[in-house]
Amino acid sequence: MFEFDSSRLEKLALLRDAGIVPYPHGLHTSHSALDLLTLIGERDNDALALDETVVTLAGRLLAKRDMGKAGFARLQDRSGGIQVFVRKNDLGDDAFSVWKKLDLGDHVHVSGRLMRTRTGEPTIRAQTLTLAAKCLAAMPDKHKGVEDREFRSRNRYVDLFVNEDSRQVFRRRSQIVAFIRRYFEDRQFIEVETPMMQVIPGGAAARPFVTHHNALGLDLYLRIAPELFLKRLVVGGFERVFEINRSYRNEGVDTRHNPEFTMLEFYWSYATWQDLMDLTEHLISSLALQVCGDTTVPFGSHTLDLSSPWRRASMGGLIAQATGLSLDAVHQPAALRAYWLEHHPADTTDPTLPTTMGRWWERFFDEYVEDTLIQPTFVTGFPAEISPLSRRRDDDPDFTDRFELIIAGNEIANGFNELNDPVDQAQRFAAQAAARESGDQEAMYFDADYIKALTYGLPPTAGEGIGIDRLVMLLTNRESIRDVILFPTLRPLSDLAKVPTN
Repeated sequence: MFEFDSSRLEKLALLRDAGIVPYPHGLHTSHSALDLLTLIGERDNDALALDETVVTLAGRLLAKRDMGKAGFARLQDRSGGIQVFVRKNDLGDDAFSVWKKLDLGDHVHVSGRLMRTRTGEPTIRAQTLTLAAKCLAAMPDKHKGVEDREFRSRNRYVDLFVNEDSRQVFRRRSQIVAFIRRYFEDRQFIEVETPMMQVIPGGAAARPFVTHHNALGLDLYLRIAPELFLKRLVVGGFERVFEINRSYRNEGVDTRHNPEFTMLEFYWSYATWQDLMDLTEHLISSLALQVCGDTTVPFGSHTLDLSSPWRRASMGGLIAQATGLSLDAVHQPAALRAYWLEHHPADTTDPTLPTTMGRWWERFFDEYVEDTLIQPTFVTGFPAEISPLSRRRDDDPDFTDRFELIIAGNEIANGFNELNDPVDQAQRFAAQAAARESGDQEAMYFDADYIKALTYGLPPTAGEGIGIDRLVMLLTNRESIRDVILFPTLRPLSDLAKVPTN
């Protein structure tokens, strides 16, 4: 059971006994706080006294100073805050008695005229005052706010009205998504929605969440990626298509991963992976300039330069550079194994050690390379073995036309020329299915319907996924994904966290 604050419940009862409705409806506003500050502008109090406009505002009471028969309040709404001056002679006995009973956190509805105080503070001189919603929770300390990250993540509704920096993060997130949507629409891409629940999860190597549809008696999977459905639409004639939506992966939680996350995926017929890199570079540079005002942005202890051009480097070359191995040795599984065991002797008897170049490259890249790539870097030259949906290179079929974008040690994007040969795709699905049967829970399933779609002809297409959450992290200088997701996935608590109060 939920335990209410007893002192606030007593105040709620007193309000009702006094005939005051604690949760009224039908209260309208004429302006936001920002509107009123703009309306006041540079006018002094003499000029404002000539303006008989009556304005109406509602907001949360974040500060209250009671001075007997008068007082000051600080109200905050969606746009910001503004001061309110109340006086018994202006409000009358009934409304002033409501003022006396207000607590911090209450929502208040006021009407009045604009003024400045003797110190020049823009202010509403209240003529009416109504309780709009009673707050039954004790407010955080007004000086410290909510500093505990755990509490902020679990109680985002408190974090948002107490911490301006959190409000700015999520305003910027909204601006980022809106900009991306306009960017693709301006380039004649069609926005679509594809299934969240799928009979066969596909489009990435990841462990899915499983659910059950009672009416159909059917197990379904929350999607790990929208890729295969988006490419079906390209087969259907939607040659430029994108989706901004959730994906789900039944994996660990850390500063870079949340089981429920937001992805942009887009597919572009008659374009190549080089076109995708050019577009991605322009998109993110333009986005930084729009929402941050500059292509140079801070991130933790680093300063990121998002202006063009960005570095492009091969995966094998980066591994060789990081380890000191020769390019020839990097292509030899035995040499990679010997290097690994020299630096990880405890793994000598580990039966899960890779046996192929592609799997070794994955391990070496994660261990030695990814975290060192701070400035934007397109990593190219991915082995076909670890790229089951990518088109093979014409000059070397052991590799694919694929890249990953790494910024500040985070994978931000993954793109490639799409594999549109149905026979090759069927063979790669079969290899993935065999790996799954051997115990690889992240390997892909064999999707026969997708193969059927490919038999109708997927035109030459390049496609890419961009992680929205990680992109927001970069552009808001946040090093944990929890700070850019309104309601991140967290382990349940046995009881509610306590707020530090006055």
